[in-house]
Amino acid sequence: MIDLKHLRENQQLYEKGFAKKLVEVNIPHVLKLDSEYREELKKVEEFRAEKNKVSKLIPTLSESDRQIKIAEMKALDLKLKEDEERMNKLFVQLKQACDTIPNIPHESVPQGKDETENVVEKTHGKIKDFKFQPQDHQELGMFLDIIDIETGSKTSGARFYYLKNEAVQLEFALINWLLQKYIKKGFIPVTVPMLVKEEMMYATGFFPADRNEIYTVNPKMTCQECGKSGPESESDNLFLIGTSEVTLAGLHMFKPINEEDLPKRYVGFSSCFRREAGSYGKDTKGILRVHQFDKLEMFSFCHPDKSWKEHEFLLKIEEEILKELKLPYQVVNICGGDLGAPAAKKYDCEVFVPSQGKYRELTSCSNCTDFQARRGNIRYKNEKGTFFVHTLNGTAMASTRTIIAILENYQKKDGSVVIPKVLQPFMGGLKTINPKN
Repeated sequence: MIDLKHLRENQQLYEKGFAKKLVEVNIPHVLKLDSEYREELKKVEEFRAEKNKVSKLIPTLSESDRQIKIAEMKALDLKLKEDEERMNKLFVQLKQACDTIPNIPHESVPQGKDETENVVEKTHGKIKDFKFQPQDHQELGMFLDIIDIETGSKTSGARFYYLKNEAVQLEFALINWLLQKYIKKGFIPVTVPMLVKEEMMYATGFFPADRNEIYTVNPKMTCQECGKSGPESESDNLFLIGTSEVTLAGLHMFKPINEEDLPKRYVGFSSCFRREAGSYGKDTKGILRVHQFDKLEMFSFCHPDKSWKEHEFLLKIEEEILKELKLPYQVVNICGGDLGAPAAKKYDCEVFVPSQGKYRELTSCSNCTDFQARRGNIRYKNEKGTFFVHTLNGTAMASTRTIIAILENYQKKDGSVVIPKVLQPFMGGLKTINPKN
């Protein structure tokens, strides 16, 4: 849930923020539920205190007075039960209302309705002037026998593929190179579970906003549906992650972090699974937009006072990677209308794709402030108590899109592809991907 106290005290700020994100939130309704819940909670707490007081008094009373107080206690219990039921109903209504409320955007987030109004902050690198018509990655992948989309579609359906031969080497070269880089920078490497409970999707803000994009594994069924006895069927009711951000957030959900240990920085590896339900008809060719890919993800648990500096730090690393790969890119400040529910601000790094003649998203970097921390109860502690951290995430490497960027920008006229110099030490001495015949 969002900080309701902050909402009460800064209603105009939230109204402007929701308007920038193009999200309709009935703030008066939320505040009314909040007020009613707090009022009912106060009454319940007063009744509970009175009940405890009377309970302690009863043993000291005479028999006749004791019977009178016991009768009063029974009446108090009935009243308390009624008030607790009202309080619980109000809490559920308040939580349901708050679950759909997004994080408010930072003041530096540009106004805009969708991706067409994102703002380019900077551009780096020279676009290569090919003296021939560059091929797209799908043509190169087939020619070099390193990408097989046809078989992938037969075994698994549209937007699936096989990586083969040097493409597999290239992915693992990227992983090994980047792991060394991140470990030197103090990040803790992690492999994460790729199946999570529903509460993890909720904590990170993917539920309820993006539920239609998430694959469900063996969902709960009623006993009537499955034909088994018991209140419900034997089921996993787990969800495949679309990014290791979901599981990395869980590393500190169950125990506060010591303040002196902040920031806690991780780089997580996982396969990622996305339904791409909202992308029908978009990027259907090749492996740009697929249902499964591998990714290295940065995640930082940060002190609230330092999260904006941390955001720039993560972006700087993403840019460093692209510079070392010598890929032309631009940094884009994502506008309010294109900003997801958890993020207060997001940068995309877009790499130039020669076959398309335009920049395409390769990495992203988001500051979610305390939005995920509140939903997942992620805290740090010091001598004054425990407080919510800020969480940030950023793409270190998305396998398919990075391979696309390398294949298309490093291709030669004969269809071969030069391996970027920083990756060559991880390719077993291979410097060029050549045709097999």
